[in-house]
Amino acid sequence: MDVLRSFVTVAELRGFTQAGELLGRSQPAISLQIKRLEEMVGSPLLKRSGQQLDLTLAGRQLFDYAKKILALNDEALAQFIKPMVSGRIHFGIPSEFATALLPKIVGRFAQSYPSVTLEVTCDLSKNLLNPKSGQHFDLVLALHDNPNAKRSDLIKVEELVWVTSTDHQAHLLPTVPLIAAPEGCIYRHRGINALKKIHQPWRIVYTIPDLTGIQAAIEEGLGVTVLAKSTVPDNLQIIKPSDKFPKLGKIGVSLNYQNKNTNDAITRLVEFVKTSMS
Repeated sequence: MDVLRSFVTVAELRGFTQAGELLGRSQPAISLQIKRLEEMVGSPLLKRSGQQLDLTLAGRQLFDYAKKILALNDEALAQFIKPMVSGRIHFGIPSEFATALLPKIVGRFAQSYPSVTLEVTCDLSKNLLNPKSGQHFDLVLALHDNPNAKRSDLIKVEELVWVTSTDHQAHLLPTVPLIAAPEGCIYRHRGINALKKIHQPWRIVYTIPDLTGIQAAIEEGLGVTVLAKSTVPDNLQIIKPSDKFPKLGKIGVSLNYQNKNTNDAITRLVEFVKTSMS
């Protein structure tokens, strides 16, 4: 488990020194663990790309397995070491992801670590990442418009899709009725820009900041919206790309936290979030 944890940390931070600082080990010790793991699997796992480390094909395959193995291991151990993990975590999460992701995290995490107090703030990514907001977050899940930008904190790339009601025909109206979060939302910006590029008439009919409200408005047949494909509720339908509804591209999802402030509780929550999104 220690070797796998070192490998995952090196892959995520893209550096032996950074991984050593987070795990409390020396750089040579981390390098030795990675070499041992490569000997076990019989294949190189990391490669140099200029000044940065990247995963090889074998490394990418092992990385997915390693995250799941570690998450299951830690969850099992948590049943016996609950009193040892405690504290308070202020977690910022985009409103667009909160409804779909939080139920997967909060229940399991609270059950595994009852001594940890989890305070969750839902808002637009730009507000969560704004240092001038006056709020301090221990952990922030954030969305980024450019998924191709090289980021050490990138954990997933999401496809954006058009979504409508299964029982109404709002998407067939000549002028597309949009339901969206307030200004500053990546989904809103991407959808409007896509329609403008093809000169498709549109108008905002409903603005609300959370997915629950957006979902309710769509169910009532008030319009269509843009969501990450993995967060689309089962009772709504995805609109296939067409001349009227062009492809929306992808966004990046990152997990931001300060390594120097990381404790056991935050580390466990990070693993829960990554596993839930894998």
